[in-house]
Amino acid sequence: MRLQATLLLLASCVPSALAIYRDEVDHIDFHHALLGTPSAHSTFFLKPSSSSDASLLYTLSEKLLLGAVNPRDGSVVWRQNVSRSAAAADNGLLRASDGTNALVSAAGDYLSSWSALDGKLIWESWFSGERVADLELLELEDAASPSTAKDTIALFGGKAGVVRRLDGDSGKVKWEYKDESGDLPFQVSSSATDVFYISLQSALLKGYKIKVTSMDLLTGRQNQQLTLNSEGDISGPESVLFVGANTASPLIVWTDKAQKALKVNVIGTKQVSTINIDNTSGEELRSITVHAPKKLNSLPHFLVHYQTQSASWAEVYHVNLQSAVVTKAYNLPRLEGWSAFSTSTKDANVYFTRITQSEMTVVSSVSHAILGRWPLQSPPMERALHAVSEVVPKGDSVAVRSAAALESGDWQLLRNGQPEWTRYEALAGALAANWAEEEYQEELAHQLEVEGHESLFAAYAHRVRRHIKDLEHLPEWLKDLPKRILTSFVTDEVSNLDSFGISRQVIVATENGRVYSLDGGNHGAVSWGVKAAEAETWAPVAVVTQPGLAIVYTDDGSSVTLNVASGEIIKRTPATTKLRSVAVLNDSPAPLVVGINENGTPVDSVDLPGFFVTLGNGRVLGWSANNKKIPVWEFLPPQGERVIHATSRPAHDPVASIGKVLGDRSVLYKYLNPNLVLATAVGDKSATFYLLDGISGKILHASTQNGVDTTQPITSAMSENWFAYSFWGDVVHPSDAKGYQLVISELYESSIPNDRGPLDAASNYSSLDALPLPHVVSQSFIIPEPISHMAVTQTRQGITTRQLLCTLPSTNSLIGIPRPVLDARRPIGRDPTPTEIEEGLFKYNPFLEFDGKWYLSHARDVAGIKKVLSAPTLLESTSLIFGFGGDIFGTRATPSQAFDILGKGFSKLQLLMTIVALTIGVVILSPMVRKKQVNQVWKAS
Repeated sequence: MRLQATLLLLASCVPSALAIYRDEVDHIDFHHALLGTPSAHSTFFLKPSSSSDASLLYTLSEKLLLGAVNPRDGSVVWRQNVSRSAAAADNGLLRASDGTNALVSAAGDYLSSWSALDGKLIWESWFSGERVADLELLELEDAASPSTAKDTIALFGGKAGVVRRLDGDSGKVKWEYKDESGDLPFQVSSSATDVFYISLQSALLKGYKIKVTSMDLLTGRQNQQLTLNSEGDISGPESVLFVGANTASPLIVWTDKAQKALKVNVIGTKQVSTINIDNTSGEELRSITVHAPKKLNSLPHFLVHYQTQSASWAEVYHVNLQSAVVTKAYNLPRLEGWSAFSTSTKDANVYFTRITQSEMTVVSSVSHAILGRWPLQSPPMERALHAVSEVVPKGDSVAVRSAAALESGDWQLLRNGQPEWTRYEALAGALAANWAEEEYQEELAHQLEVEGHESLFAAYAHRVRRHIKDLEHLPEWLKDLPKRILTSFVTDEVSNLDSFGISRQVIVATENGRVYSLDGGNHGAVSWGVKAAEAETWAPVAVVTQPGLAIVYTDDGSSVTLNVASGEIIKRTPATTKLRSVAVLNDSPAPLVVGINENGTPVDSVDLPGFFVTLGNGRVLGWSANNKKIPVWEFLPPQGERVIHATSRPAHDPVASIGKVLGDRSVLYKYLNPNLVLATAVGDKSATFYLLDGISGKILHASTQNGVDTTQPITSAMSENWFAYSFWGDVVHPSDAKGYQLVISELYESSIPNDRGPLDAASNYSSLDALPLPHVVSQSFIIPEPISHMAVTQTRQGITTRQLLCTLPSTNSLIGIPRPVLDARRPIGRDPTPTEIEEGLFKYNPFLEFDGKWYLSHARDVAGIKKVLSAPTLLESTSLIFGFGGDIFGTRATPSQAFDILGKGFSKLQLLMTIVALTIGVVILSPMVRKKQVNQVWKAS
């Protein structure tokens, strides 16, 4: 208690948190700015400026995040979210032209143009209810001025196909062509004089015919229509392998249903060339992919990539655009395993890059001679699904860099066969995470627990044996001692904080079946990543950690146990019942995990200790260990309302003081019920927050807010004796405020200081008896933007002032609001009295402006964060914070500043020099002082 009191006094003497200082950026925090897995048809290298040969890597990911990546180090130059409309498709479209500072993207019914250099919006157009099926740029027009913004040809699919030409500078529609025939809109292409609209026309019996409609480039009027006899081959849009976009590859490519022949048509002609597919392996073709150049002056050459279960090969073809004749130029050899091909151009030359699990090769489209070959590092490269490349000729050889999208969802750049960087884009789909527990901590805790249950002499003997056993680590410790001493003086770190629990691993489970381990002490570097799911996708609902182990639970009731150190899969359990979530019932080294189904009913057959609460079908249920079939109590909100969320106090939520000391030295006792549950129920333009007792289900407090927009984020958090929630509120009564609101409520046993109410004379109480109601003090604030998620900082003993952690989706930020700012007892309409000032209270202001010092993410653009985790360390001043769901962000928070560690301004070297100087001074002055004392004695006598 004395230690806690001392630490509490120290914590109260330091000022509020100042977020992080400039010299702490990239030191105590880390950030993975993610885009998501790059899509195959919307990723490319591009030179955004005609005055420079430098290129950037652009992609529109499967998460509909558009971004530019620096190929040198993999850092994000800029990014934008293009999923503006509810009708956004699963995959967007991205087009650009070399030398022009403009990108055009499409997602759903939304088109936009962006500056390729800085990502600023140039124009945007919204076509409500019309989904963009294809998008191309008019490369041929203004070819003499490559810096001019290219007009856009957009194809909209729906009941009728619509082709529109949009101005490259403003996005305004110049003309439109509407197809009322009922054909299935497919793609668009263009030539020097025409725009081609490719659609699929239903045949009389079965299948589709490919119909090509040419339109005047300037007016959009129909010129002619051609129908290709393909109904015996085309069963749907997936049957068409390729449609070229301009004169570099004005082709339509498909195969017959038996995949025995390749059929090629030059757009604008009716001639169809048939080429036999040379598949002598006897295996079924799993995929056929066509790779062709997109630049105007490129040679009309293309490559067809064939992939079977065990091997892959390719064939290169040349096209005579005058006669529409397609001829086979050469073959690329059949190799075992997978291959990923990509196309790049330099002037008119076309190059094909091939990546396999063991090597990387480059050939020219005119000859099969290998221009460059580089072996890949071992172990073999993970399977690449698709890639884009940039080839630079160097005499008779070439240099190449390729960005490959891996099967794991990650993105890797290879330069001449050497990995340059890897972007772990699969982390953008993180669904669950937790802090890892190290095995040595558990062993020490176990030994200390054993000593605590033994007699005095037995505990002493046990400790002596434990210390003797620890001597086996002495040689290693002595070996590292000189290095530790030297680095402690020459580095700016005062001490290595790893032993204080600062450096911890985080286990993250993603939606594509991967599990990653991030090293929090090494800027969030990925320690390992493994494929944990046996299927392509899964839905992890929780990650539960034990010393040395991490268990990932999924929504189908299955689980995977992994070794935290290596990522090795130790155990799998099969699927059982569909789960909504899992409940961790205790915080012991081996926590008990119970699955909860959609109805809120526990599905595990183990014996349950104590009580726990679940949420299901818009209600809150309380369960007992004695009966899992029928809940002990059930809370149903009034008719017209449904519970959407329930939260409770964190599992680790220590209370350092049972009361708040007022300025006059009286005490306001806190209402500390460990079983509190805050349930959020929404109705028609209203939200009610019910404070429930988790044992009895009794309503302890309720607060109703009217004029609430239930489509906006409504979030809440609890800790100690207070809870907070946020919502959008509209004006219902003249006294109401309109805007985003943050409400804080504090719970006390009585409104009178030094009075504990009904609990004053009670030695104990039960929630099942007459449970006293708390005295609730609330204040609300208008805040400048919405809050999508709330959490509370956690420290080891709860002495440090807490922060309310808030995720701000509008500004892509994470802030920590100091708890004193949200004190519900701040005086209203007057200045605080001297006693209130002594408490730390200051005048209430209804508008809570977010102070720049509260931003834990400082200037970082931390986008898409859906959940924030907080964990204590062995330092009472420090709390670990980890956010995931979009970007990955981690940092350390010191709400009361780092009062228990030395700062960077403390110099060990200076202290040592001072001690040495004082020692030398004492040695020199000591004889002089003794001599003076002796002389004084002789003189006195």
